[in-house]
Amino acid sequence: MAQILQFDPDLIRKYDKSGPRYTSYPTAPQFTDAFGEKELKRSIERSNHEMIPKPLSLYVHIPFCDTICYYCACNKIITKNHSLSDEYLDLLETELHMLSPLFDPDREIEQLHLGGGTPTFLSDEEMIQLMSLIEDNFKVSDDCEMSIEIDPRKVTDDSLRTLTNIGFNRMSLGVQDFDERVQRAVNRVQSYEMVRDRLRTARECGVRSVNMDLIYGLPFQTPQTFDQTLDKIIELRPDRLSIFNYAHLPERFKPQRRINAEDLPTPAQKLEIFQLTMERLQQAGYVYIGMDHFALEGDSMVKAQQEGTLQRNFQGYSTHADTDLVAIGVSSIASIGDSYSQNSSDMETYRELLQSGQLPVVRGIQLKDEDRLRKQVINQLICHFRLDFTKIEQQWDIRFTKHFARELEQLQGMVADDLVEIDDEGIRVKPRGRLLIRNVCMVFDEYLRHTVVQFSKVI
Repeated sequence: MAQILQFDPDLIRKYDKSGPRYTSYPTAPQFTDAFGEKELKRSIERSNHEMIPKPLSLYVHIPFCDTICYYCACNKIITKNHSLSDEYLDLLETELHMLSPLFDPDREIEQLHLGGGTPTFLSDEEMIQLMSLIEDNFKVSDDCEMSIEIDPRKVTDDSLRTLTNIGFNRMSLGVQDFDERVQRAVNRVQSYEMVRDRLRTARECGVRSVNMDLIYGLPFQTPQTFDQTLDKIIELRPDRLSIFNYAHLPERFKPQRRINAEDLPTPAQKLEIFQLTMERLQQAGYVYIGMDHFALEGDSMVKAQQEGTLQRNFQGYSTHADTDLVAIGVSSIASIGDSYSQNSSDMETYRELLQSGQLPVVRGIQLKDEDRLRKQVINQLICHFRLDFTKIEQQWDIRFTKHFARELEQLQGMVADDLVEIDDEGIRVKPRGRLLIRNVCMVFDEYLRHTVVQFSKVI
């Protein structure tokens, strides 16, 4: 069923605190340097020897951008020197050569995603070279879902044709806002016409699904100006939409220091923009997936949610539930078996490790049984807004009400606020609570009791 939303400003103000986005559990702050190359190899070996080894997803991080977007909190390298990508491809080739022999050769890549940075910083020839490297080292499924993040300013129609010719069938376009004053304030100026034309070319080339990213809370945004952006977005009708909350953390992210705090919308304006966006997208026929994500009815993400197979990973929601996530490139994060591992975020360290014959893994975590249990609970809630006690009890040989007695007690305040419903069969997140799903999941995060980490606000 479509996830209908009920927007209650008072409740959102009450629960609007900082919290994880749960692209993993345990979350990245729990990763430690005790997990390195040796531990990753063990995880891969164990995953190869499962009764039915999982297929693979592959994430490739391209860190380069030739201009800086002031709101950005991603791991990136700002440079006009496009020769750097040639050396980086050599490093990726080295990493692929080291990783691929560790996996059973029959394990196919079912999903591929290029993120960044700006993946289209690579030239067309380099993109073709990268795909050849991947296909030389891994078996890529004939119907592989291949997606790439696109900066409309940095890609031509010819490049879009090249991308589709080498197999890319899904694209994500960064839009953020169409208001020119907002764009100038964040150093990302791109016209509606430019985005429209790129979208048109992508569809003409047979791209199956197009996602667009929007951000609310940027300088000079008002409900009125963002409403005009929504008019254009609804006219373009992308298959999926990601609506992100801008978190102003200039003490952590240097580019944000170029944004004047006094130019940001007030909390009241930001909440009004958020409410407007939720209401207009639902009226336009978009289904709320959860955690800021919408998709048109009929999209594979909606189908996965309806069938109970939707998952979350480091790229957000994923329709490929049963895969191990292999990750290459500086700062990339993998999920193999019951482990997470992250490459060095420092380019020099990443290069030195590879050149010394080592995988560039510098931290990670091996999940304990309790981590795996809580990961499943959080994933079910954040993807499907419901949890069946019996299924969890049978799989984990526990009595849910006893094992999670503290958590169920903590949820009573949300029950009183009509955010969740709890009975003998399980937990159901109600329409009033779906926008606050992160708060519900945080109750089951045992690390939050002992860790003080600065996360973004839940709304």
